[in-house]
Amino acid sequence: MPEDTTRRRRAPAMSTEDRRRAIVTATVPLLFAHGANVTTSQIAKAAGIAEGTVFRAFKDKQELIRTCVQSVLEIDAELELIERAGRATALAERLSQAIGAVTGYLDRMWKLVSVLRDSGYDPRDGHGERKGPPVEMQRITEHVATLFGPDDDLRVDPSLAARLLLGLVFTNRMQGDGFGDSTADADQLVELFLHGVLKQD
Repeated sequence: MPEDTTRRRRAPAMSTEDRRRAIVTATVPLLFAHGANVTTSQIAKAAGIAEGTVFRAFKDKQELIRTCVQSVLEIDAELELIERAGRATALAERLSQAIGAVTGYLDRMWKLVSVLRDSGYDPRDGHGERKGPPVEMQRITEHVATLFGPDDDLRVDPSLAARLLLGLVFTNRMQGDGFGDSTADADQLVELFLHGVLKQD
């Protein structure tokens, strides 16, 4: 009998690191929906794997959650957007695009932190106490500072200008609990930053 040449070839086994990444990708949306109350059964179902596979890739659920938090805090995509903003000719346009990138990052980060805390999880768990501004925000500030060119006639150095701009961005995203509900869009924020709140004569 001729040999069957239609046998299915086995797919190459997924590496441990690839498996971890796939589980994190499946878990992050569940964290936004359920916080730390998400179950490993829900995670396994979303990842299309057996529940025991979760524990072969991660020591426990806490390690998985910490890894997911680190994934959400990654800023490579935002830094790339800020770098792209540097291609715009007008300073106002460069800053407006950068604000859009930073705002998206802040909203994502604060939403996850809020959901986790509401479910009784401390986002700093396993990370220890951080001293000084997070490294992520330092890198964002450095990238925003590069958007100010030598022809922009700044009254302060670019690093301080970037810090002041980001201070406005942070404050603008704070709503409720005594902060009020009104916010400025990116273009308005840039206008206020560059020209102040007073009407020009």
